Amino acid sequence: MFAQVVVDISNDAVDRVFDYVALNDTKVGMRVKVPFAGRTVLGYVIGLSEHTDFDVKKIKSIIKNLESVPKLKPEILQLCLFLAKHFFLRLSDCIKLVIPSCVRLDSQHEIIEYDLTLLFDLDTAINLVGKRAKNQLSLLATLNEQGSLSYQKAVELFGRVSVNALVDKGIVLKNPHRKNRYQYDSNQKTIKNILTVSQSNAVNIIEHQNKTFLLQGVTGSGKTEVYMTIIEDCIKENKTAIMLVPEISLTPQMMDRFNSRFPNDVAVLHSGLSEGERFDEWDRIFNNKAHVVLGARSAVFAPIENLGVIIIDEEHDSSYVSESNPRFITHDVAEFRARYNSCPLILGSATPSIESYYKAKLGKYELVKLPERINGLQMPKIEIIDMINEVLDGNTSPFSKKLLSKLDDCIKRGKQAILFINRRGFASFVMCRDCGYRAKCDDCEVSLVYHKEDNELKCHFCGKRYKMLTNCPNCNSKNIKYGALGTERVVNELKSIYKNIPIYRMDNDTTRKKDSHKKILEEFATHTPSILVGTQMIAKGHDYPNVSFVGILDADVSLYNSDFKSNERTFQLVTQVAGRAGRKTNDGFVVLQTYAPKHYVYRYAVNYDYEGFYDKEINLRQTTGFPPFSNILRILISSVSDNKAKDVTKKIFDKAIELKEKYGKSIIFLQAMPSPVKRIQTKYRYQILTRYVPDDKITADFYNIADMIEKDVSIFVEVNPNNLR
Repeated sequence: MFAQVVVDISNDAVDRVFDYVALNDTKVGMRVKVPFAGRTVLGYVIGLSEHTDFDVKKIKSIIKNLESVPKLKPEILQLCLFLAKHFFLRLSDCIKLVIPSCVRLDSQHEIIEYDLTLLFDLDTAINLVGKRAKNQLSLLATLNEQGSLSYQKAVELFGRVSVNALVDKGIVLKNPHRKNRYQYDSNQKTIKNILTVSQSNAVNIIEHQNKTFLLQGVTGSGKTEVYMTIIEDCIKENKTAIMLVPEISLTPQMMDRFNSRFPNDVAVLHSGLSEGERFDEWDRIFNNKAHVVLGARSAVFAPIENLGVIIIDEEHDSSYVSESNPRFITHDVAEFRARYNSCPLILGSATPSIESYYKAKLGKYELVKLPERINGLQMPKIEIIDMINEVLDGNTSPFSKKLLSKLDDCIKRGKQAILFINRRGFASFVMCRDCGYRAKCDDCEVSLVYHKEDNELKCHFCGKRYKMLTNCPNCNSKNIKYGALGTERVVNELKSIYKNIPIYRMDNDTTRKKDSHKKILEEFATHTPSILVGTQMIAKGHDYPNVSFVGILDADVSLYNSDFKSNERTFQLVTQVAGRAGRKTNDGFVVLQTYAPKHYVYRYAVNYDYEGFYDKEINLRQTTGFPPFSNILRILISSVSDNKAKDVTKKIFDKAIELKEKYGKSIIFLQAMPSPVKRIQTKYRYQILTRYVPDDKITADFYNIADMIEKDVSIFVEVNPNNLR
């Protein structure tokens, strides 16, 4: 018997299947040790065959099978093959996506703990021990009272000798059990809400259908209750579910709700877990100890079987597209798994992506709507403030008069407020007013951001830190100008106004530590009045009944990006963050500050008119030939050598021109250029951009021309990238 093996080496030169002689108990999906190029490496068995096309005498044997139960289940192996083909990835990299490193490399193992229980009634046990062994008698009394006690705790209280003596005598039983390193205690009681008519209709339409549904529900319409009802029905039928959320910050609150509804039946997967926690959660899923998987995009690879539903909440969110290698699109992975399991895929959002809504209009997805908030609550009123007029009136503060007035009213009523600014740090740049010098990162072609709390300049691309300027290094002037404000400065300004009110900040700087998301949100939830300042991680999914006011400090941050999706992203952000207000009462109010008050995005956002915005945007996309009417493909070339990066870009671009000649008008646009951020982490970056009529053959040809191995040069290909920085 011969085994087809993929070796665990991320290199295009060995990205193929190798034949080895199988051992007697070799199975498909196993991890194995194999001889390769003079050394022993990890491999994965992806097939078994009685025959081989190679000389049998030259075929080496598998050295060792590493497990009795294959780590790659049949569905997950098929998923890896799909990923490799669909996203043009190395198969070994796909396997690394679906099996975490702590499992692949055996770097973590299960932890076994022990509980002690009495094997006799107390009187009998005392007679067997005798009355002089005081510690043993105390332990017996404790076990009789409590029922059980952990072995470690018993040793601490009564001594190892006494504990082991009772175990050795057969009076106390030492029971082994596995410790789960991910501990989660829900503070909520199980609440099952009565569904509204719209929610019931949504559940009835979606359940038991093998298709993709776009569930469009306004913020506060109860999409989560629809999800949980469908999952509950799946579990009753002995099926399982995957529930994806876009941000780690959403996981604690969502976990609280899910754990209260499905106690001890929910496993969590996201990047915030330690290696040990990830190992335990993955193993629980692998061994069918949890029926529900909750997490960020990586949870779509969970080794769960017999799926009854897959849900992608906030489906429009850009985090569902991986921007690091290996690159993948979560929606495509979920669609494959839904087809494999013949189960529904639910894409939920108040503001669906243009591409998803377009597919719904074409009938590729079935559109299901939740048009109103539960309990008949009104959407919060949004008032647009023209910041140009504020400046003309002499107001140089980041807060308009209206925003401060509404914030004051909110605080006086003992309510909570959320202030949104999609920019972290104190100032987006520092600049000399006299000579124009701007502080930039040595390794990246970007301005440094001032962080006042640390009194440092930081690069938000590579993380490098610099001392804050006291004077200009170019002309020695002390006339330093600060750029646009970020979350840190907003908090600073608010603390000078509201000295006795708790003010919390939530951005990438304050959420680096483990469980920091959870701690910030728990603190905010339990203090009224209070203010939460944050970036886009506070803009979606959170449900706090006391939030009555939302301030959007600079709505234009995402509006003027050099990206065809900038209008869409701005509409989504405004609608999502506005939806945090007035979720339990009709007192919600939103102030939106902008320097472009007449922009059509805000006109539609103020009225929560997604349909109107979609009609306007899809017309623009069709007229200009942008997705979904075309694909945008980017080939990104980077190297520490500027000349090498240029040379490789030219080689690939010459081949791209040949493709342009081959496909003619099907390729709408083709251009090579430096990337907008020309250098990141000392690497020079160039890109080839093309726009073409959607066609798998064209996509494959562009991947093929970029599939070259050049020393010290990285080449990545992305279709419809989230950003072109």
